[in-house]
Amino acid sequence: MKRLFFMTIVALLCFSGVTFAQQAKKAHSEAIVEVLYFHGKQRCVTCIAIGDNSKDVVNKDFAPQAKVGRVIFKEIDISTEDGEKMADKYRVSGSALYVNQWKNGKEQRNDMTMFGFENARNDTPAFRKGLKDKINQLLK
Repeated sequence: MKRLFFMTIVALLCFSGVTFAQQAKKAHSEAIVEVLYFHGKQRCVTCIAIGDNSKDVVNKDFAPQAKVGRVIFKEIDISTEDGEKMADKYRVSGSALYVNQWKNGKEQRNDMTMFGFENARNDTPAFRKGLKDKINQLLK
């Protein structure tokens, strides 16, 4: 009886291990999109609009994907020590917006800073649509 119980437990563990490994491999090959909003300590109204609208698009239009970590919004204050390190990595010295795809361990950077400054405040619907389109494109 003990032997049958032990064999059943071992079989279940082996089966769940294979399933977990398959899920991990699938998750690794799926694209993850990061929306990175860089800003300094003081921000102009356009910079605030870029940040607020970007965060809103991720949290509302991509809520299911954000919940499982496929779309991530990060606000990075470059006046902090950690923010400064990220700014150096991306060569950012002020407000900036990057929408990046991570797939199979590789990063594809998309600098959308100019697009953000041109649209976030003066043409908010165009900004939101453009950001949403870019995220959808990178999720594929």
